[in-house]
Amino acid sequence: MKNAVIGNNKQKANLIVLGAVPRLLYLLQQSSSSMELRTECAVVLGSLAMGTENNIKSLVDCHIIPALLQGLLSPDLVFIEACLRCLRTVFISPVTPVQLLYTDPTVIPHLMSLLSNSLRTQEYITQIFSHCCKTPEHQTILFNHGAIQNIAPLLISPSYKVRMQALKCFSVLAYENTQVSMTLVNGEELFFFYFLSSFSPLMCFFSSSVLVDGELLTQVFVKMMQRDQPIEMQLTAAKCLTYMCRASAIRTDDSCIVLKTLPCLVRMCSKEHLLEERVEGAETLAYLMEPDVELQRIASTTDHLVAMLADYFKYPSSVSAITDIKRLDHDLKHAHELRQAAFKLYASLGSNDEEIRKKITETENMMDRIVSGLSESSIKVRLAAVRCLHSLSRSVQQLRTSFHDHAVWKPLMKLLQNAPDEVLVMASSTLCNLLLEFSPSKEPILESGVMELLCSLTQSDSPALRVNGIWALMNMAFQADQKVKVEIVRCLGTEQLFRLLSDPDTNVLMKTLGLLRNLLSQRAHIDQVMSSHGKQIMQAVTLILEAEHSIEVKEQTLCILVNIADGNTAKDLIMTNDDMLQKIKYYMGHSNVKLQLAATFCVSNLIWNEEDGKKCSAQVHGLIKKGHGFR
Repeated sequence: MKNAVIGNNKQKANLIVLGAVPRLLYLLQQSSSSMELRTECAVVLGSLAMGTENNIKSLVDCHIIPALLQGLLSPDLVFIEACLRCLRTVFISPVTPVQLLYTDPTVIPHLMSLLSNSLRTQEYITQIFSHCCKTPEHQTILFNHGAIQNIAPLLISPSYKVRMQALKCFSVLAYENTQVSMTLVNGEELFFFYFLSSFSPLMCFFSSSVLVDGELLTQVFVKMMQRDQPIEMQLTAAKCLTYMCRASAIRTDDSCIVLKTLPCLVRMCSKEHLLEERVEGAETLAYLMEPDVELQRIASTTDHLVAMLADYFKYPSSVSAITDIKRLDHDLKHAHELRQAAFKLYASLGSNDEEIRKKITETENMMDRIVSGLSESSIKVRLAAVRCLHSLSRSVQQLRTSFHDHAVWKPLMKLLQNAPDEVLVMASSTLCNLLLEFSPSKEPILESGVMELLCSLTQSDSPALRVNGIWALMNMAFQADQKVKVEIVRCLGTEQLFRLLSDPDTNVLMKTLGLLRNLLSQRAHIDQVMSSHGKQIMQAVTLILEAEHSIEVKEQTLCILVNIADGNTAKDLIMTNDDMLQKIKYYMGHSNVKLQLAATFCVSNLIWNEEDGKKCSAQVHGLIKKGHGFR
């Protein structure tokens, strides 16, 4: 059977259909079977697992994983290695539920105890861990069972395969995990063992130094990034340090990041590397510098990175001979990934610095490439392209020039139709910027009938989409004429507007207050809106000022009162409301200067009479006489 199925997926499928798997598992689990027979069964099962995804599903459905895990309790090392090799093959398949590794709480500690048995057990177990560590819960389980201390010595194993799998383990353990990352940096690990008795579990904690050949793990990772190391090792070590940096365990200005990790990742983006390596290098670099403007500036001037990325769009390359067909197939396979990685890296590079954005847009055919990316067949490329567009849309200069020249709003509007939520969030964020008052795209977007779409976003279950919908309407209402404001109120509906004023998400509330503030600007507009909706607006303002909200929310709410007080007739809604006047008086004496200023501006507007230029309200004068003015 073993010889028949090697390299033959059809034979593997035939044996599975004929019921070979249950029989093999039966023989493997029988204590009466010889060790040689049980080992051969594990080897054949491992070969069957190397077939198609359907083969893997069949094996998993036959409960191969519990049987193999049980086999690891055997004292025979050759049998253990055969079981681990098969488990490794099953678990690296994307169709295998990784949670099956964590069902029995005794499995992980037992695997840790097997690490010292042989180079093969080390390779297979670390590979299983790196493929089955998918969630923070998985990271915690592995960490708590001493993963760092047990795997760290493997970084200097004589076997390259073992060193690489150990390194990959650390990269998945450190990803977005501050606890693991801090342990890797500080060289100390707190872990525990369970001692179970019939009475109660006993947990034993202790701290231990984690050093490899006398060096901290960060120093080992830096050595692994040296140019004389294999590319796979350089790249994985750079990922480890990147994840540790993003988890705030390493400062962004640390020399191991600025002088080692960043240059290593930029190097991976060059033409001399395989397409897969260039993709991974670019995506890791984008993640490393995403929140840090200084790293973005350093990267933008390292090895002509901005220009280097333009080459990512030149695949698949043109072919002139039939001998290039294999290369074409390879290029086609990775073309989408290359464009996605380039867009991600451009987005990260240009997220803060104006000069970098200018450099990006001036790169060969860059805006045309972004526009094309918005309509790509690959959802991942579309998402990356709109992320890049969003990053560039933070520039006043680019909104006025490149965005206008290439009419990017048209493909963006098309992208917003029936897009998945992750694309919709990024596309609507970009639209918010295109609707800013100084953007030439604002008018054509308004004329395209975007308002219905934006109002529908405010009703989304996703807080991010609600924020973007109301944010775009807020930008649309800024210094708009009365016709646009009336249309916003009509389209959104007063019920939805006031529902948003009680939204549990603070960002949604802030942008709704911003929209209301923009609607209540210019005296004629203020008076018209308040004549129609004054009662509801005053009620909403009262509720917000009385509730437990942040200083920023209350300041924005007081600014709405400032605008209302600027109306000719609208101010009467405040002047005739003793409760509101008392609230204004209270905030004039508030300890926070922002709230003091907002309340005082409100009083200033209330006491000013445009008709005769005189200060006219005895009620408000009474407030001032009580000492509640400017500091």
